[in-house]
Parts: sequence; C-alpha cells; structure tokens
Amino acid sequence: MGEKVSVSILGLGVVGSGVVKLIKDHQEELAHRLGCSVHVKSVLVRDLEKARDITIEETLLTTNPNDILEDPEVDIIVEVMGGIEESFQLILKAFSVKKHVVTANKDLVALHGAELQQAADRNQCDFYYEASVAGGIPILRGITDGLSSDRIQQVMGIVNGTTNYILTKMNNEGVSYENALKEAQHLGFAEADPTADVEGLDAARKMAILGRLAFSTNIDLEEVEVAGIKNLELEDLKYGERLGYTMKLIGFASCQDGEVEVNVQPTLLSKNHPLADVKNEYNAVYVYGEAVGETMFYGPGAGSLPTATAVVSDLVTVIKNMKLGVSGHSTIKPRFKKELKTAEKRMGQYYIRLHVKDEVGAFSTISSLFNTFNISFKRILQTPIKKHETAEIILVTHQTSLATFHASLKDLKELDVVQEIKSYYKVEGDVEREMAGVTQTL
Repeated sequence: MGEKVSVSILGLGVVGSGVVKLIKDHQEELAHRLGCSVHVKSVLVRDLEKARDITIEETLLTTNPNDILEDPEVDIIVEVMGGIEESFQLILKAFSVKKHVVTANKDLVALHGAELQQAADRNQCDFYYEASVAGGIPILRGITDGLSSDRIQQVMGIVNGTTNYILTKMNNEGVSYENALKEAQHLGFAEADPTADVEGLDAARKMAILGRLAFSTNIDLEEVEVAGIKNLELEDLKYGERLGYTMKLIGFASCQDGEVEVNVQPTLLSKNHPLADVKNEYNAVYVYGEAVGETMFYGPGAGSLPTATAVVSDLVTVIKNMKLGVSGHSTIKPRFKKELKTAEKRMGQYYIRLHVKDEVGAFSTISSLFNTFNISFKRILQTPIKKHETAEIILVTHQTSLATFHASLKDLKELDVVQEIKSYYKVEGDVEREMAGVTQTL
C-alpha cells in the first residue's frame, strides 16, 4: 500500500456529492489519521451532461461501471447510487475482483446483507455500511464496537426523520396528518411518493439491520412486523397527551432467552422516556444492555454531509484495515440460530379507544370481558358524545401478552354495547404521574 489510496464512487446524488466534498475538504485530517492521502479516482453517473451541485472534473465521470470495476488502481468502492438489483450485482463483482466496499444503501443491506457479507468474507474484502442506518449517527459501530462486551437486550429507535417530523407537527401543533406531510414534502424531508416512510417500510429495513447486529443472528426483512402512520387520528394524539404520552413511530427489537422480536409501529411513549423528546427530522436509537443499562445515540438521520460523514468514517476503517493487513477479518458472524418470540411471550401495555353505547352498565360489561382475559387497566378516560348517544372510552392496560390482547379485541367487537373499536396502539414506558385505578370524565 503506497502513499495514496484510490476510491471510486458509484453515484453522485445527494450523498455521493457529500462524500466527494468531504474527501476533498478533509485531506489534511485524513492524511493525519491514515498516513496517506485519499484520492477519488472515478465516479459512476447515469448522465454525463447533468447539472450538479458539486464541482468535479469531467474526466473523473463515467457511465460504464466496468471502467471502475476493472481498474487495478481502485482499492475501495463506495456505493451510494441506491436501488437494489443493480447495486447488488455491482458489489458482488467488486468483491470478486478484490475491492473493498462501503455502502449507504439500507434497502440493499436489509435484503441482501448476509449474502453480501459472505461474498466479502470469501474474497477477504471489507464490507461496511454504517450510513445505512440513521445517517450520521454512529449506531452500528456503537453496537459492534462500543458495546461489544455487553449483551444487548433491547434496541428502540426513531429511525425515520420524515415520520418523526410529521408526528412532531401533529403532536405539538395539532396539524392534520395530510397537512404535516405536505409541509414535510415542501421542506424536502419527505419524497413526492412518501410510501416507504409513512408506511414504516424504511424503518423496518433499518431495524432488520440493527437487530441482526445487536443480537448476532440473521433477521430477514419479512420477519419484521410493520405498521405505519397514515391512519393516525389527532384524537389519539390528544388523548395520549392528557395521559402523559407522545406518539412516535418506533422501531423495536428485543432478545430475551434467545428469542427475538422485531417490529415497527406507532407507539405511545411515556414523556419521561429518552426517545420522547426527539423532535422534527432527527433520529435517535435507544439501546439497553445487560451490563451498561440505558444508552442513547442521537443526531441527524439523513442529509448529504451527515450521511457522507458515516461513509467516510467507514472508508477510514477500511484503509486502516488495509494498512494493518487485516482486511476481511473484522466481520462479526451470526452466532445464534434465530428463534422468533411467539405472540404468547410478547408482553406489553396497550392503549384502546372505544365508542360504546352511553348507557348504564356499558363499562361494567367491558370491564368484565377484560377480567376474563386477566387484563387490568392502568388508566381510564371516559367522555360522552351527546349527539350520537355514544360514550368514548380510552383504556391503557397493564402488561399482557400480545396473543391475549388480540383475543380480547376479537371478543370486544362482539359485545352489544361496543359500537366501534376506533384505535389501539402499543404503549412504552411509564408516566411520572401515577393514575392507576383512577377514572376521569372529560
């Protein structure tokens, strides 16, 4: 390895431009840390004539990936072009010609991360993807290096800035979902097609990656249960506020007794939970370890330079491995056979909003049903809806299993006094103001 390391970049969009800028602007720092310079040798683009936000020599641009893959001077490839199938094939080919790879492609890593890691190992190449989760927050390195001596039991994250911005507007300003989404799109926090964000798919991909690393087992994307925020109503956020909760789209992963659970869903968080104050487009990941206890990683989850910072940090790691002669040997392979936690073992608290007949004995009937399932209530709110001769009841349960909770909902729908189950959400944490056993009429 000489005085210069050559890097090629696949893609020159928002993140790719940030990577080029950081490498160019931080040459002095990189040389100090690495003892060599880092040189952008070539960049793959789709259109040579496209106007760009960054100034770059035209001679570095190519539309032919083989110009990069077959270049013996290129040591490391940075994939920031996005997409799945084309990127997958290009990275496989890069490994086959002994080139190390850094990527920011969460979709690719979530779907094919295990396969790509195996290909990297076979060819003694490095494969790093810190930027694939939570932008500039060093959460993957925090798990694999910083907490490597601990047994991680739980990972909870706000890992999608678009939905967090929308929910912040809804929670704090009473803005409707539709209007909050429009504002997020106007500010560039949401895409024109926000489906992957608002339906929880983006967060699910990131939680598959986090779960895989935290619990040393392979988590397949289809094993992550997903619910988005499109159907949230302001009424539930307002009731949550009264009860001491705030609504967030939470990615949740836990491992207990060797059994794993990973999901993404709107969740009412206690306001004293560390994640409750994460607002707007920011991301945060809460990690609970058996020895360390509570830790939290917070920062910008997207954007050109924050994400590029994570990419270049991975580049630094790859180059250090090259200098030490340990490339391809730093992988932490899956250790445990995957066992998914059954619904009978998945414990939690739940918020339920019901419309019931406003008549004597209605609540007693509902309470009796829950008693048969051994479900007790931690909080109860009740208010009449006079125009419709209907009462609205909000319940927060104590801990119960997911299986028992779903069985109770099924029977609840059959009660004559219940007109409609308007909504139900998981609750995490506790509130500072204990109200157990107290019924409020609003």
